[in-house]
Amino acid sequence: MNKIYAILLALLVVLLFGLLHGFFVMLLWNWLVPEIFGLGTITYLQGWGLCVLCSILFKPSNTSKSE
Repeated sequence: MNKIYAILLALLVVLLFGLLHGFFVMLLWNWLVPEIFGLGTITYLQGWGLCVLCSILFKPSNTSKSE
């Protein structure tokens, strides 16, 4: 039963980290980008979407095979 609680706690921590990450991206974007580049502000969901997009685009690929 303790393993189940540990797994649920780990999933909760990962979820909260992901939610906070999107929030901080939104805050930083809205603080810096409109002032520097003259672009508009973004919402929380757009900040979270940027996190997902960047993780897809800049994910390190492991293409080297050791034989």
